[in-house]
Amino acid sequence: MEEMIDLTNGKKTISRSKIQYEANVKHFEMRGFKPVENNLKENTNEVDKTFENEAKVIPLKKKRKTRKKKWKT
Repeated sequence: MEEMIDLTNGKKTISRSKIQYEANVKHFEMRGFKPVENNLKENTNEVDKTFENEAKVIPLKKKRKTRKKKWKT
């Protein structure tokens, strides 16, 4: 069975075979993907959870619809 490697670009994590990664290293680097270390992978999950709890939701203002004026003739 092929050895799998995890790659991340900061917000997205993918798994590819090590053979495919070694054949296309420049392609993955160009797209911002780098190999993930096990310690780094666990820490990113913790950071995402704390961010979701601290985020505040601000309601957006609704735009008022303007009506086209009718010309009286």
